[in-house]
Amino acid sequence: MVRKGRTADVSYRVHRFDIDMEKDASRLEAFLNGLSGEVVAIIPHIKKTTLAQIYGVTRKVDFLLVVERA
Repeated sequence: MVRKGRTADVSYRVHRFDIDMEKDASRLEAFLNGLSGEVVAIIPHIKKTTLAQIYGVTRKVDFLLVVERA
């Protein structure tokens, strides 16, 4: 599908970024600033392993999927 003003050869890259939300904010910032393309989406993967996490009391983000338009 070709839209007006865009080329048909748009490609995307998906990066997996393992993260500890409490201490990796600066590492995530450096990673995002180092990408050459435009960041289209950041999708968190939330792992529910304990009973409290299953009922939504706490959550732990294991990794992020970062979608980059090349």
